[in-house]
Amino acid sequence: MPPTVFAADLGGTKIAAALLTHEGKFLARETEVVDLSSTLAPVEQILRLAREVAGKFKIRAAGIAVPGLVRRNRTVWAPNLPGWEKVPLEQLLRKRLQVTVQVESDRNAAVLGEAWRGGGRGKTDVIVLLVGTGIGAGILSGGEVLRGAHELSGCAGWMAVSEADGDDVRRHGGLEAFACGPALVRAAVNSIEAGFGGKMAGLPASKLTAENIARMAREHDPFARQIFQRAGKLLGLAVANLISLFDPQVVIVSGGMSAAADLFYDTLKETALARCQPLAAKQVQIKLSRLGNDANLLGMGYLALGRAGLL
Repeated sequence: MPPTVFAADLGGTKIAAALLTHEGKFLARETEVVDLSSTLAPVEQILRLAREVAGKFKIRAAGIAVPGLVRRNRTVWAPNLPGWEKVPLEQLLRKRLQVTVQVESDRNAAVLGEAWRGGGRGKTDVIVLLVGTGIGAGILSGGEVLRGAHELSGCAGWMAVSEADGDDVRRHGGLEAFACGPALVRAAVNSIEAGFGGKMAGLPASKLTAENIARMAREHDPFARQIFQRAGKLLGLAVANLISLFDPQVVIVSGGMSAAADLFYDTLKETALARCQPLAAKQVQIKLSRLGNDANLLGMGYLALGRAGLL
């Protein structure tokens, strides 16, 4: 049997788990809703999933991506998980699984996965911009993950891309307040209230989602299309800043909003290349992720394999 590792991607609402070979091949996988019944319920869920996906295989190591901050003392802060202020996840899993365990933030997992088996394969300087419910970035520079003095590198949602201010900006950050999924819904509500809602005005409030706004944009509703174009412009400014600051070989756009990339990606790319450092603009690649959420699992598989000496 080939040597295998367990990888999990713990989110605020869903958890994905997989068994991987040293070549990054998926042997088994499961996805389910996160158990939020208690602080330790997700930990028990990870352990159960490890047993289920392993089957007859022996797990040599494990890697877990988390939706938050992994401190230098290896405790996890995850604001969307109840009670996750200082959870010693690595220690708890290592004790029960009896193998080496690596815990990493989801944005860092994503860039490692893309660099190993995705759009950044073979490259040492890669940025993954994750745009979904929130906005974050995984940054690989010279083959190393950038972490910052307080493990806060990659909080891309806080990039200041306009002079706009207000409660949403102060609560979510300058970019995230206007360019993530929930921000599109807020923009639609504002448009409707101003009398420029178009087809969106005919939707009940409970049906006003980023997916439905995207559907109307594809049906050529000008107000829905304008919302995505504005998001693309702001994301393009953010990518321009990332390129100018870090000089990456490739920037990969990923996350839940990638499903609507046809509505904003061209604007994002055009804006980024027009506004970033000119020499970098001639050399950088801007791509859409082919791996999607699998990047997180592959990134954690890569780290687990490295810890186990299997790469």
